[in-house]
Amino acid sequence: MNEHPQKRSRGRPRSHGPEDAGGTVQALDRALLLLKAMAREGAVTLTELALSVGMPPSSAHRLLTTMQKHGMVEFDEATQCWAVGVEAFRIGSAFAHRTSLVEAGREVLRRLMEETGESANLAVADNDFVVFVSQVETPNPIRAFFHSGARGHMHASGIGKALMAELPRHEVEQILQRQGLPEFTEKTLTSSDALFADLEKTRTRGWSFDDEERHSGMRCVASAIYNSYGEAIAGISVSGPTVRLADDVVGEFGPKTRRAAAEVTELIGGRVPSRNTE
Repeated sequence: MNEHPQKRSRGRPRSHGPEDAGGTVQALDRALLLLKAMAREGAVTLTELALSVGMPPSSAHRLLTTMQKHGMVEFDEATQCWAVGVEAFRIGSAFAHRTSLVEAGREVLRRLMEETGESANLAVADNDFVVFVSQVETPNPIRAFFHSGARGHMHASGIGKALMAELPRHEVEQILQRQGLPEFTEKTLTSSDALFADLEKTRTRGWSFDDEERHSGMRCVASAIYNSYGEAIAGISVSGPTVRLADDVVGEFGPKTRRAAAEVTELIGGRVPSRNTE
């Protein structure tokens, strides 16, 4: 009899299945590739799906039928297409519930403030206005300040214009009909032609520019945050005095703000439209 039984090993269990050197399970890895491909392509045939991920159709079919049992994917007999199932949606929704916009954006705002030296802001659209929901202030004595809940007209706001640039023209026109184009400074865009020209520039470069249009002596650059449908739902901005945000600085801060907004978009499970990616 062995009086000294072998001690039970601790740590990772010994592998009993196909795994790569990094310790990942090959079947699970391939299943996730299929899910990502369906999320990207929508309803797709087995042949097209297997080809898109570089997998034999027979292997792809085994994985799909396994995921189908768990409701992760669905198969349409009429079209012979596979698509993401309702259970995958429930799992994704759990992530969305856990990650709020303000929570996801806080650390990004802090890093953006440190990178630019100016106040970073987060705002959402609400009934034709923008509402500021978070701000990380610069330590500089002269700075922009927006208290949580502050509202502003969209046409005279960096974030407002970033959001309007993502709307169809007729929706922007409806906002203008309801709210008008009130003048706040001599630089406020008070004609629809000037505003739409500005929105086109914003749409092309992926960030907006508020050139003392709400407060004299203050400038702002902003970019939109998107949900999972690629719809603009909020925005990030960097704001500060014109003496510090000269034209060359604005040109530098614009792309930085766009990247920060894209990061928040990713954190909340959103999707940046391809025309706005670098």
